[in-house]
Parts: sequence; C-alpha cells; structure tokens
Amino acid sequence: MSLTQFRVDDGPHTMDGLRLLAQEGNEQVEAFMGRKVMDVWAESVEHRGGRQSLFRDQYNALGRLNLAALQRIASAKYQRGPAFNRQHPFVEILFSDITESGENLNLSQLVRDALPPAFHRMA
Repeated sequence: MSLTQFRVDDGPHTMDGLRLLAQEGNEQVEAFMGRKVMDVWAESVEHRGGRQSLFRDQYNALGRLNLAALQRIASAKYQRGPAFNRQHPFVEILFSDITESGENLNLSQLVRDALPPAFHRMA
C-alpha cells in the first residue's frame, strides 16, 4: 500500500501549515506538517540568527520543491498504520519524523521577504 498522486493543497483551508493530499487506492489521505515544524526544519538548514516564521506561500513552495522527500516521510508513517497515526488516514508529520527519516530540506528557492521595522524585536 503506497500513497500516490501526492500533492500540495494550494486551495483555501484553515490549517496553519502545509497540507498535503494523496491517494491510497480510492481513499484520499491527508498529510499535514504544521507551520512551526516547517520553521524548525528550515531553521535547521539555514542556521540563521533570527527566527522568522514562514508564510503560507513560502511553505507551500517548499512543499512543492521537497515533495518527493515529504512523500517518503508521509508514506513511511502512513504504512505504520493506525497505531502510529491516531487519526488514520490522516498523517501528521512531526519534526521527529523528519529527523528519523534523514531527509534533507532543499531551501534553494526560499525567498525571505524583509519584515517591516515594527516586526523586529528591540533588545
């Protein structure tokens, strides 16, 4: 049982993170990676000083760029069954799933917009 037709959901939704859709036969499977998980994953690669959260268009773009890696991570967790996915067939991708997988995030196309001065912390 493998997930097919894996894709980023660019449509409107209220989830705060990257929503991925896939198929297992006739059943739709949803995978989700929270924005904070994406932030930590990106920060672990960027090694930047200040924390700046990703916005929806940025994490969706990163999701498309890293779709093969995300598919492997989500598929591995999905195949472990309901015991590891309480809301089966929903799969929540955690940072621990990423680190255990050994997958590397490709940030080559990530564009960080400069934040307005009001968003910068004062020391």
